Amino acid sequence: MSSFAKRFSPLEEPAADGAEAPRRQLKVLHVDDEAMNLVVVKEIMSAFGHSAEQAWSGAEALERLAKRTYDIVLMDIHMPQMGGVETVARLRAMDGPNQEAPVIALTADAVSRSLPDYLSLGFADFVTKPILVSRLMGAVNRAVMLDAARLFHGGVAVGF
Repeated sequence: MSSFAKRFSPLEEPAADGAEAPRRQLKVLHVDDEAMNLVVVKEIMSAFGHSAEQAWSGAEALERLAKRTYDIVLMDIHMPQMGGVETVARLRAMDGPNQEAPVIALTADAVSRSLPDYLSLGFADFVTKPILVSRLMGAVNRAVMLDAARLFHGGVAVGF
């Protein structure tokens, strides 16, 4: 186990924002064009017992999303060629196992868009960079809970 994983083990850090942590290993796709961001998020996910695959671009993400089911997608907003907003729009428009998967926007730009803006674009939540473990895991936990509620109630999240 890495020193990062030891420092931020799931037993040491409670779920953020009152969101209960998922009780199963999540399959996460993290999309980012910056190597350091990919390393950091992979370590965070691993520390909480989740597996994280990586994609370097929106196009690569769409290829992966067409082939394998993921519990959640972490999407950088600003990437060359195809940014996160366009990637999510294409994901929502295509048939496949992840068409309705929760996607969390990751962005260093905290002022251009608010949560309602991201929700209207097809995202489940957003987290600003630099990424804080508690904020990322809070967003992941909330998104997974809302997705489970939506599936349980026939496609409509109720009571949230």
